[in-house]
Amino acid sequence: MDGKTKAIVAHITIIGWIIALVINSSEKDEFASYYIRQLLGLYLLGLVLSFIPIIGWIISILVFVFWILSLVGAIQGEMKETPWVGKYFQEWFKSL
Repeated sequence: MDGKTKAIVAHITIIGWIIALVINSSEKDEFASYYIRQLLGLYLLGLVLSFIPIIGWIISILVFVFWILSLVGAIQGEMKETPWVGKYFQEWFKSL
């Protein structure tokens, strides 16, 4: 499976992310690793924000928009960083 396919699979719920992580661990691809790190950050951010009433729910909509932008970047084959937080995700999860 090529890196672009792994990146797209990672966008398909948390189960797809786990599948992409496992497949990518055996044969590392930088493009797939990039999106695996981005999505882990987005999933965790969305989870944390979902517990904050009203404001967190509104910001969770922004996280969904970031997810869509990430998916479009993966489909286009470009490494598009998530606005505002993407560089932190790359730094925090660099071991993936």
